Amino acid sequence: MKTTLDELLALTRVVDSGSITAAAEQLGQTTSGVSRALARLEEKLGVTLLRRTTRRLELTEEGSVFLVQARRIIAAVEAAEEQMTLRRQVPSGLLRVNAASPFMLHVLVPLVEGFRARYPQVELELNSDDLIIDLLEQRTDLAIRIGALRDSSLHARLLATTRIRILASPAYLAEHGTPQTVADLQRHSLIGFTQPRSLNLWPLRSPHDEDIEIIPSLRASSGETIRHLALAGAGLVRLSDFMTEQDRASGALVEVLADLNLPRLQPINAVYHRNTALSARIACFLDYLSERLEGQAWVA
Repeated sequence: MKTTLDELLALTRVVDSGSITAAAEQLGQTTSGVSRALARLEEKLGVTLLRRTTRRLELTEEGSVFLVQARRIIAAVEAAEEQMTLRRQVPSGLLRVNAASPFMLHVLVPLVEGFRARYPQVELELNSDDLIIDLLEQRTDLAIRIGALRDSSLHARLLATTRIRILASPAYLAEHGTPQTVADLQRHSLIGFTQPRSLNLWPLRSPHDEDIEIIPSLRASSGETIRHLALAGAGLVRLSDFMTEQDRASGALVEVLADLNLPRLQPINAVYHRNTALSARIACFLDYLSERLEGQAWVA
């Protein structure tokens, strides 16, 4: 890479401050030093980035395009430096974590004691909610979200992906038969979610390889409730591997229509607002989760 970080900083500070003199003061450099950095940058790129007049500096079209990338590079470097700084600190204080009930019960709860042993000064507050919440309104520092993300204003870190399967209890199948085709589902009791609609799209092969929207005869708002309904023999369900691993291993739930199941993977993301005061707590919690989730049987 020909361009240096100092040259990128010179460009962004000049644009933000409006003058080479002001930028030099902010950077603790001489005016001539900043001016030379800009000249070197333009020479390396082979374009004019700034038009200089007697009264002001103005970005050229090429300068505007390059500035966007320059800011991203500087932000990435600052974020990397911040992460290294955070890892030298001892995380402490309150961390509020929100997750849907199934993920809280099947994934997070078994990991809590190990996290507390490693980071005894972090106080955890665990809250469950089966609907997508507003982090600020609910005073939540970190939320675990399963499926496609919608809010682009949040920072996100992918923790894992998991498969989705169609399942039923052996007792239900013994009484009602095992479906062999998608059309057979019309004869069965289908258990779905009250909302959102996307959770009632079952990943089953169709003429266009699109997920099939089912019409549930029984609905619930919580995935954990739906799991217990399936265990009780109430019907067929669509659930993620992370919450049914033990049920499938024990035979309490069995997969149906496996040969028609499309390879759909659900992303599991941690989302949060950027907050330097919380960063050490968030970073250590996410690092611990990533470490412990690696190699889990349900991770696809």
